Amino acid sequence: MILGIIAVYLAMVLFVGFASHRLFRGTGEDYFVASRSIGPFLLLMSLFGTNMTAFAILGASGEAYHAGIGVFALMASISALVIPSVFFFIGTRVWSLGKRHGFITQVQYFRQRWDSDAVGAVLFVVLIALLIPYLLIGVMAGGLTLSQITKGQVPEWTGGLLVCVVVMTYVCYGGLRGTAWVNAFQTMVFTILGGVAFWVIIGQLGGLETAIATVGASHPELLIRGENIKPLKLLTYTCIPLSVGMFPHMFMHWLTAQRAETFRVPLILYPLCIAAVWVPSVILGVVGHIDFPNLAGPAANSVLVRMIDLHAPEVLAGLLAAGVFAAVMSSLDSQVLSVGTMFTQDVVRHYGFHGRMSERQQVFWGRAFVALILTITYIIAQVSQRSIFQLGVWSFTGFASLFPIVVAALFWRRSTKYGALASIGTVVVLWTYFLTRGWQVRGYTVGGEGIMPVAVIILAAAASMIVVSLATSPPSPGVVDRFFPARK
Repeated sequence: MILGIIAVYLAMVLFVGFASHRLFRGTGEDYFVASRSIGPFLLLMSLFGTNMTAFAILGASGEAYHAGIGVFALMASISALVIPSVFFFIGTRVWSLGKRHGFITQVQYFRQRWDSDAVGAVLFVVLIALLIPYLLIGVMAGGLTLSQITKGQVPEWTGGLLVCVVVMTYVCYGGLRGTAWVNAFQTMVFTILGGVAFWVIIGQLGGLETAIATVGASHPELLIRGENIKPLKLLTYTCIPLSVGMFPHMFMHWLTAQRAETFRVPLILYPLCIAAVWVPSVILGVVGHIDFPNLAGPAANSVLVRMIDLHAPEVLAGLLAAGVFAAVMSSLDSQVLSVGTMFTQDVVRHYGFHGRMSERQQVFWGRAFVALILTITYIIAQVSQRSIFQLGVWSFTGFASLFPIVVAALFWRRSTKYGALASIGTVVVLWTYFLTRGWQVRGYTVGGEGIMPVAVIILAAAASMIVVSLATSPPSPGVVDRFFPARK
């Protein structure tokens, strides 16, 4: 029964993706940025669905199982403030520049902003490397969900493969328009079913007050900030949501907006959408101790799925599992499409065919690289046994650390390509250093004082950008005038 429900849901996803193909115009711009025609509601759903990954569904509940209710403060409440601000100050400007100059990828923008192939090439490699752990989250969560909900009858590798095949099919066929349509459908599915899962499970536990009281009696530390989350950690976690400003998939979705006013709905409703997903996930992670008191390390990734399996009737359990699949695929699709887009535009077209690449060739190479990156990610996922939350945090740390680059590009005329390269180099060195020191330590902070590595790296990256830019020759007026309005 459960497998049948999931199969029907996946068939519906494919149908939505295929239906969008009827509007496909056969051009590279339509395949990669939907001809910049996405309206307010679809933009909200695609931005939210793309950003609310299995990190928010399974990762948040797994981390809350270990660290307690304070996980909501670490990411959700901060994200509700920071992410809409990034949309307003960064996203709208990126959209305007993209529409004016015809940009399809962020690498194109940064390359032309500083008139430097080196900046484009280095940034391409760094962005791809940071996306790999983010992609792993989706594939791992798909396998974990299907295995847990079928009580091990379906192995994890099958669930991961199923997610990859379905995503590959509708992304390759429908491009970004298909991805946006599917994201809208899946975002509504996992938001609604997440709420249903919350009330069904809490009801089975005797109600919210009873469930919280039961956990508080045995694990009171999970219901307060306590020593699990130090004040400096809470403060420096504010930097993590800045990652949205450098995600290739978010950049790509910004460029699809029909007009600047399209951003109003996402700006207003995004915080409410975050609360609708994170509140149930965190609370269910905490009360998971009632039924599953001894989950260690990455095993807590599955606490939400275990509770669905235990407390939900079979039909509802299948629907709720489909909701988890929706959260997984609604982000994985945009991520792999953004990778395919960058490979096509910033490698094949830029270094190979240059301006002679036909529209058909652009679409072909985009599809080919989507298939390749999904295959590589799937293979890596089969040998990786890491916390979904920790994978997400380290990936977000890298992207957030690149935030000074986009700020300098958009707001500082005097910034130079050498400053950009120095800033990127600083991020690579420090991120690698902290990763090697903290990868094996859950909840790692700098010096054990609660300072998240991302805060240190952002400050160092910003300093590198400023110092090196001021020490080198300013960019030519012709380059600057393309991106900044003339002073009156």
